[in-house]
Amino acid sequence: MNHKRWRVVPAIIATAIMSFAGVLIETSMNVTFPTLMAEFNTTSATIQWVTTSYLLALAIVIPLSTFLVRNFSIKTLFITANLLFALGVLLDFLSPSLLVLVLGRIIQGVGTGIALPLMFDIILNYAPKSKRGLMMGIATMTTSLAPAIGPTYGGLMLSLFDWRRIFLFLLPFLVLSLFLGVDGIGYESHKRGEPFNFISFLCLAIGLSTLLLAIENLSWFLGLISLISFGFFYRFNRNKPILNLTIFKNSQFVTGLFGVLAIQATVLGLSFILPNYLQLRLHVSAALSGLFMFPGAILVAVLAPLSGIIMDRFGPYRPILLGLMLMFIGMLLTTVYFSRASFMALLMFDVVLMMGVGFAASNLMAVALSQLTKSEQTDGNGILNTLQQFVGAMSTTIVASLFSTFQGTTGGNLGVLLLLIVLTVASVLFMFKGRQMRI
Repeated sequence: MNHKRWRVVPAIIATAIMSFAGVLIETSMNVTFPTLMAEFNTTSATIQWVTTSYLLALAIVIPLSTFLVRNFSIKTLFITANLLFALGVLLDFLSPSLLVLVLGRIIQGVGTGIALPLMFDIILNYAPKSKRGLMMGIATMTTSLAPAIGPTYGGLMLSLFDWRRIFLFLLPFLVLSLFLGVDGIGYESHKRGEPFNFISFLCLAIGLSTLLLAIENLSWFLGLISLISFGFFYRFNRNKPILNLTIFKNSQFVTGLFGVLAIQATVLGLSFILPNYLQLRLHVSAALSGLFMFPGAILVAVLAPLSGIIMDRFGPYRPILLGLMLMFIGMLLTTVYFSRASFMALLMFDVVLMMGVGFAASNLMAVALSQLTKSEQTDGNGILNTLQQFVGAMSTTIVASLFSTFQGTTGGNLGVLLLLIVLTVASVLFMFKGRQMRI
């Protein structure tokens, strides 16, 4: 790679802006669901595909990141991703129907699916190792802050304007990202030109899609199709792998990966259930339900880079364990007092939980990838991001289905919260198991 033509900081900022915009819009639409349900005359289980279709597109495209990086320049990939995302944003701003809205979300998912792994790939390949914790903290700040700040942004746009402006106001930031990326990202000359394993990719896409549909519809038939598709993916992926599955033999990588996925499921699950619960059960406004997530989002923004510095100096175990314990306390308080808690009490519980996310998320990601060899890290990055987005889609689907089934009742919401608290406890136990992980 031509290091002289790279400007690492602008390159990371450019990809971070795109990643932030992509993840921001992912949860900003959650507070619009009651409005969209009324406008399109449909149920919350149907409307959740505005978010789930985007996450599914992410999960399907991200596995291609290793193949794309090896065969195309990062600058070409970034420009393509930026233009695709902008096209999806314009399509959604002008969308006359729910079908067109979902189509625009899918196009945005493809764009973000290309861009998101680039940010971490640039850090892993260009950032100095002594600064990797800080850089990963800043990068993860964008992907952790955005889901939390999304409902605030969506609620404000909905109260001041309408849901379409949620998309329109992102365009100036996409233009800024494009200019920074063109300036900071250098060209690479040594691309392999290896053939694309289309059959393997198709099997993976079918497997992921049918698994989500099986969960939403409680369909054993779709679950069987998903299982068969994954079996064929494993068979065809061995010859020309689009995902290097051998890294799952690394138990320490799997330990860190589980923690990252548990945090993703918890944050996205709560970002769906809490704003909708506040609107439908406590009858607060869309703007106020969106602002509910804002204090926690600010804490993530402050603590993610700070926790990266702590990890660089003292190792990963302490900040990660502290973060997971804070998440457990926040989830426990939310679950125990949920049925009788006021708006302010729920807000304080969420602040405690998001403090934990700020300490744990970026460090867990850095530690997980650090368990792999240099040659495996691009594959690990692709797998981590793929599973992170798919688990986010699955979490949103499960929460939305339960929310729709129980019509937002306290009992149904408590069931969801208990599921999320089990994930948090499991993360703490896994962290004790992986205490000796290196970085």
